[in-house]
Amino acid sequence: MNREKPLSDLYHQYTMGELPRKDLEGRIYQHLLEHYDKYHLFRGNQDKWDEFLSWLYPRISSAVDRYREQGSSLDAYINAMVHGASKEYLRRETNHYLTEYACWQARAEEMILHENEASYHETTDHMPIPGSLKPRQVLFLLLKSYFFANDELVERVAGTTGMKPEEIRRIIEELRKKRSNRETEILDLKDRLQCQYYRCLTYQNRMKNAIQGTDSYDIMKDRFERSMKRFYSMKKRLEGMRKGASNRMIAEVLKVPKGTIDSGLFAIKNYLLTAGVTE
Repeated sequence: MNREKPLSDLYHQYTMGELPRKDLEGRIYQHLLEHYDKYHLFRGNQDKWDEFLSWLYPRISSAVDRYREQGSSLDAYINAMVHGASKEYLRRETNHYLTEYACWQARAEEMILHENEASYHETTDHMPIPGSLKPRQVLFLLLKSYFFANDELVERVAGTTGMKPEEIRRIIEELRKKRSNRETEILDLKDRLQCQYYRCLTYQNRMKNAIQGTDSYDIMKDRFERSMKRFYSMKKRLEGMRKGASNRMIAEVLKVPKGTIDSGLFAIKNYLLTAGVTE
């Protein structure tokens, strides 16, 4: 057997009647799947390579039909087909992504237009600061929700804690810097999560259109299940990426132990529950 031309060896077995047509196609697909690093496509992203091969698989049968042993080996022929098909695949993926992104943008704008949630000024500008809380706890509460703090609330908290408004603003700005990278990650993850959702729908539709029991159906089913698993993993991660500052971040900017922040916020929660402010 020629190790340099494994596909040509398989084709020879096929022409000699030693290898069924379906097995030949499956072996070609498996070969491509295992040697993605040879093609230098998709910047070495194996997941992207797997998705490409799922799309390419129906063409393998046509490639075997068109191939004739005239001047080039099946290995060279398949390599040329892969590189040519990859260009078409990237064009289709780009168009598909732009369509998805446009739909998501339209949906996001629609959600904003129909947003009925009260604004920050409607809910907190005139909210009294509980008098039974200690000044330090009031500061903890402000920093925990620093993302929504405006100048008026800063002034009120300064009056309660005895701190200068400038000092509170400096602390808030320090928190913003600590959170800047995470906020960028949140926006990026939201965008990728929506694209992943459409990818799941695509695989699901392809699976429904395939015939059960065929390799094409099994491949699409595997793609769909893996995409859904990734979708829920991304969704769970997004749910944990809140805009509020973490207790550790607050402890760092105030230069106090994290346990101090934990206990202070726990006391606030108990107060609010007792007062009937939260459920």
